[in-house]
Amino acid sequence: MLRIRAFEDAAERLSQGGVSAFGAAVGEAALVRGPLHLSTGQEAVAAGVCHHLQRSDLLTSTHRGHGHTLAKGADTTRMMCELFGRASGSNAGKGGSMHIADFSVGMLGANGVVAAGLPIAVGAAHALKLRGSPALVACFFGDGAINRGPFLEALNWAAAYRLPVLFVCEDNRWSATTDSATTTAGAGAAARAEALGVPAQSVDGNDVEQVCEAAGRLVEAVRGGAGPRLLHALTYRVKGHVSVDPAKYRDAQAHAAALEQDPIALASARFLAQGGSAADLDALAAQARQEIDRAQQAARDAPWPAPEAAFEDVMSTGAGRWF
Repeated sequence: MLRIRAFEDAAERLSQGGVSAFGAAVGEAALVRGPLHLSTGQEAVAAGVCHHLQRSDLLTSTHRGHGHTLAKGADTTRMMCELFGRASGSNAGKGGSMHIADFSVGMLGANGVVAAGLPIAVGAAHALKLRGSPALVACFFGDGAINRGPFLEALNWAAAYRLPVLFVCEDNRWSATTDSATTTAGAGAAARAEALGVPAQSVDGNDVEQVCEAAGRLVEAVRGGAGPRLLHALTYRVKGHVSVDPAKYRDAQAHAAALEQDPIALASARFLAQGGSAADLDALAAQARQEIDRAQQAARDAPWPAPEAAFEDVMSTGAGRWF
């Protein structure tokens, strides 16, 4: 969780150079360009779920996917290079923040389209089943995704074919700039999953132990051939929709109350209450920051992609046109 927080804090600072989308001068030229969606405050969900995943397991993410990618085991330097658009990035500088992927650890990709990761995860899970693989797919999506068609289609297909997929609804209570509760009818993600025959469990997504324990049981069931499961983790989006969004649309009192449930602070307090050392916590935090500092420097020094690389990984129609 500390590594994810350090990465997100650094990425936020690096993206806020020049003049923000809201017209405020914020310092030096941005080194991370384009939309940057942070997972600050949601670290417990990524850490608690991915703790149970093996390297051969697959994962799909959202546009807010740095935490999931790190928790699955991706290299911080290659990730930072990708955010900088450098040739040594995990996607050769072509994916950036919103489409970051790392097949070497089974991370099939973040996705800029809400709910688009769901059918990708189900397709991957169906392929694993056809191959007789013991691996599974973890599919992260937000609360806004449950109001889109792919949610119904993906869960229905997964249930009908008893596919090895764990659906994880990372409910941060916000759909861009809209309170999700105002646009979601009924009892929400878990109830909708149950209606489709997908057993579901709801947890406090800011309590990493609770997430970890629930995810462990669900992963065991999925890996054992019981079919899909859904974990509904209620957390909170600490930052605005993007890194330069001050989120003035949120109620200040409710926001302050939510910040008191910071997952790292809660886990730290529990660690100390059980006899842990504050010095150990400080050392872990410092180690995480140092790792991300090294990644930043490596990204600053990394080469830009060669111009001719623009046509790599692109399909030719044979008619002189590229798609």
